[in-house]
Amino acid sequence: MRFAVPIFPGSNCDWDCINGVEDVLGEEVQPVWHQTSNLDGFDAVILPGGFSYGDYLRAGALARYSPVMESVVNAANEGKLVIGICNGFQILQEAGLLPGALMQNDHLQFRCDFTTLRVENNQTSFTNQYKLGETIEIPIAHGQGNFTCDPSTLKELQANNQILFRYAGTNPNGSLDQIAGIMNRNGNVLGMMPHPERAIVDWMGSADGTRLFTSMLQAWKENQGAA
Repeated sequence: MRFAVPIFPGSNCDWDCINGVEDVLGEEVQPVWHQTSNLDGFDAVILPGGFSYGDYLRAGALARYSPVMESVVNAANEGKLVIGICNGFQILQEAGLLPGALMQNDHLQFRCDFTTLRVENNQTSFTNQYKLGETIEIPIAHGQGNFTCDPSTLKELQANNQILFRYAGTNPNGSLDQIAGIMNRNGNVLGMMPHPERAIVDWMGSADGTRLFTSMLQAWKENQGAA
């Protein structure tokens, strides 16, 4: 399985994602500069966190127009696995691959801390190694992680089981319905504010993020077998 990690000016979690794939999965992963326009040779894409283009205009608003994003959209439309973490989630929304928006945290502060998530759907390409209702510890680091959407979109997310993770207990940013991570209707694009790549070994404070990566690999293997 080959992973691409697009790097934008201002990305700062790119190598965390690259090292996570290498350390957890031992699979091939390659950094890709944002001016790259072809991702055909890759099976999955991870949009990393950071402050792409300095968060000017809105977080993710400028990165959405980088040349690489056309290929990311194509990959998503082809059914390849795409995950956006933190700023990557914001970019996916700006690109129209995920619904809703991420606003300033309701307390107007940047939060960098561990948070408890509840797994709301474990029948997906990103969560098949978790137990339904399981609580996991994953760190956050964001100032604009307050998920919002209109009432009809929220109803769709709930009805279609597109909410994969909710904050359990304390809501660190004011997100609507405690939402921490959602996927698209086709189930191959995930956006989440917490950082699973920062929770892959115990010395990081938690290894609960490892199973998100192993879930992706398992889903890809099953898809290869079906093909």
